[in-house]
Amino acid sequence: MERSKIEITYPDWLIKGPWWSSRFGTDADKVDLAVQLARTNIEHKGGPFGAGIFDNASGELLAVGTNLVVNQCNSVLHAEIMAIMMAESRLGAYWLARNAERPQGVVLACSCEPCCMCVGAVVASGIEQVLCAATNSDAQAAGFDEGPVFDESWAYLERLGIRVVRGIHRALAADVLSDYRASGGRIYIPNRRAGNDRPDLD
Repeated sequence: MERSKIEITYPDWLIKGPWWSSRFGTDADKVDLAVQLARTNIEHKGGPFGAGIFDNASGELLAVGTNLVVNQCNSVLHAEIMAIMMAESRLGAYWLARNAERPQGVVLACSCEPCCMCVGAVVASGIEQVLCAATNSDAQAAGFDEGPVFDESWAYLERLGIRVVRGIHRALAADVLSDYRASGGRIYIPNRRAGNDRPDLD
């Protein structure tokens, strides 16, 4: 079999956005950017999810991510995964927990509560704080299946010392999801619990 290469490309608008010159001092500021990224990503034909990673001490934006599943034909390219990969690449680290350079660690802000894959990525990457806007039930109402994420999942993160704050700007983020659904946006992870057994492929 011929060796192949997998390429992941960040959209230009995401790299060149105005957010890089800003500081994000509060939890609400961080989540607001994640929601803004989610809505802008829809305008660029991406999925309705956004995320950012910030230095917890300074509020500096370290990484951004949006959902590129459909755009790049890759089911793992969720917003949180994209943000984690960018942060690790920029910092030259595969473990994002606090250290001498980042004594208060980093914060992941998400436009929606992470799916089961992204919850696992939080643990695997060493992130110590997660801020969420819309809920998994909001994502399910829009047609997405977030997988096995339960109340115990959040309790597990807390036992690991990972601070989780949910429901920041929930209504604003839920509107992004519902607007995406209403506009005919593709549901690429079907909610099988609701009887949908295939994604929107057409």
